[in-house]
Amino acid sequence: MKRVILIFLCSIGLTANAQVKTLTLKEALTYALQNKADAKKSKLQVENSEYQIQEIRSRALPQISGNASLTYNPILQTNVIDGGSFGQPGTTIQATFGQKWTSGAGISLTQALFDQSVFTGLRAAKSTREFYQINDQLTEEQVIERVANNYYGVYVQRERLILLDSNYVNTTKVRNIVQGQFDNGLAKKIDLDRIIVKMSNIDTERQQIKNQITLQENALKFYMGMPIEAQIEIPKEEFEVVPAALTEVPNVENRTEYLLLKKQEELLVFNKKATEALYYPTLNLVAGYNYIGQGPEMPLFAKPRDGVYWSDYSAIGLNLHVPIFTGFGTRAKVRQADVEIRSLQEDIKDTKLSLDLDYRNAMAQIENNLITINNQRENMRLAKEILSDTKNNYLQGLASLTDLLDAENESLEAQNNFTRAVLNYKIAEITLIKSKGELKTLIK
Repeated sequence: MKRVILIFLCSIGLTANAQVKTLTLKEALTYALQNKADAKKSKLQVENSEYQIQEIRSRALPQISGNASLTYNPILQTNVIDGGSFGQPGTTIQATFGQKWTSGAGISLTQALFDQSVFTGLRAAKSTREFYQINDQLTEEQVIERVANNYYGVYVQRERLILLDSNYVNTTKVRNIVQGQFDNGLAKKIDLDRIIVKMSNIDTERQQIKNQITLQENALKFYMGMPIEAQIEIPKEEFEVVPAALTEVPNVENRTEYLLLKKQEELLVFNKKATEALYYPTLNLVAGYNYIGQGPEMPLFAKPRDGVYWSDYSAIGLNLHVPIFTGFGTRAKVRQADVEIRSLQEDIKDTKLSLDLDYRNAMAQIENNLITINNQRENMRLAKEILSDTKNNYLQGLASLTDLLDAENESLEAQNNFTRAVLNYKIAEITLIKSKGELKTLIK
């Protein structure tokens, strides 16, 4: 009885795991943005940028620290002094200063009053936050693009399998007809063998396509951050071709890739200014309060009757640091920072050209693929008609088996060409949407 229950429970678990989830493109993209590691990490970078900003701001706030010490001097230093200071001219006195034990505790404060690098860092804090926010947006767009392309790839592979399954069924029907003809002496054995070989080839191709589907689905699930064992289904309407709206050339300066580089340039300018700040003097307010105990015994718990005395002291002052000559080190650092800016500016120019090229190419691919789709749709229709006519002629003895097999191959090829044309269009559509900076519209 226990064994029956166990088998029943296992079957329930397998059934639950085998449930197929119908996944639209929007749902796939939303899932990826919530679960893919890249998207999560970019969010963490945005969060981390706030802590970096706090670190920069802390340099403008008072720095307070405490200190404590306990020192034992087994051998006190002996100093040689002139006896004339003590009414004994012409003599030398050896005097020992200090105590065997010294203990102290205190608190110190440092406040930057003028530090050009701190001021520059505070001005750069806002740009730092914006840089990571733009980078997060770029990461999301990259996730959307990868998932969308693989999503359509899965659908195409499944469509190819459907076509092969249909072709296998039709070829099986022809095999049965030829088998009947052969049994009645109306067909040659070579004709039957050719049909059997073709069925074997179709079956082999089906297995290859099934393997490709598994690989493509696994890639899609990986880019989505979805468990590999999950079962998904893609609605057919997600693959409908709707001619893309032709718009004016988009402003590439609004693209995330361009904005990120411009923000990076802004940060490099601040970095150069922070390096130039090394030329400027710095002024700090310093203050401290300390308490010290000295005596022949450990001062921590001793009292004056033990020869241990405690006293306090404090100091307040200004520290001014004026750089005069650094061996041209600062100048070299400033020039390095300037080279980084100029190098990035070249990247910005190249990226701007590349983004414009992406849009032009995407538009050309959209137009060409629409023409190809229309042509392949017509070819597919004609190939089906030819196959139907050839099959009827074959049954009436007006066409050879070779003609029938060729017609089947042409029909299958026409359908595959149409499917590939639609895939190329959908991928070009994603590229066009990306070139317009509108990938986020796919999840709205």
